[in-house]
Amino acid sequence: MADKNSRISVKRKEKKVESKTNDEAEKGKEKMVKKPDKNVKKPEKTPEQPEKDEEKKNEESEGDENGEFQPIELPPFEIITGEQMTPFYFKFQFRNVEYSSGRNKTLLCFRVDTAGGSTEPLTGYIEDEHATAHAEEAFFQKILPNYSQDCDVTWYVSSSPCASCAAKLTNILHERKKLSLCIFCSRLLEWEEPEIAEGLRTLASAGCKLRMMKPSDFVHVWETYVEKEDQSFTPWEDCQENYDYYVEKLADILK
Repeated sequence: MADKNSRISVKRKEKKVESKTNDEAEKGKEKMVKKPDKNVKKPEKTPEQPEKDEEKKNEESEGDENGEFQPIELPPFEIITGEQMTPFYFKFQFRNVEYSSGRNKTLLCFRVDTAGGSTEPLTGYIEDEHATAHAEEAFFQKILPNYSQDCDVTWYVSSSPCASCAAKLTNILHERKKLSLCIFCSRLLEWEEPEIAEGLRTLASAGCKLRMMKPSDFVHVWETYVEKEDQSFTPWEDCQENYDYYVEKLADILK
């Protein structure tokens, strides 16, 4: 109750001051030139504001003549067959570091060989930047959706499958008895997590060959899947050391 009275008294004082100010203004109109309030501080431009302004301009330029924006539909995942990735892309995404900071996608280079080599091998790579399905699942949805012939599938992936993908790959191998799968991994994804380790063990027991990429495998991917032009590739200085580290971890998981 005391708080309410105090709020009322404050309001009354404000009204008295306001009426007094109005009376003084009536007497001396020459003093009524309104000046900008010095205490009002204009918002300062932050370093991010120019970038936001630039983004706004870009968005406006993407609108149609009536100023209406057209929706942009992102692909669920990008599938590139018979093409090659850039050297920078390969060197960053496939580097076999222990902590893969900033590498939040999976690159999957594939090769499909038919029995007897009756047709040319199918090669290409998949990335899952805007994925509703991970690259491993996308491969069987788009590259080999209903393939029933004998074939050998080889993958070179930037990281090993997650628990969900390992389970889906296990089911596929049980369903497609004529398909063999060998996965060469640059890095092990969150191998300390029990469900991921269990998923890899189950996948291996279903017949999938899990391997870590050694230095010569990185050279092979460079030669086969990278648009290198005249550039050459030498494996990173710690490539062999990191390979040995991951080989030991994978052996511990699969034993």
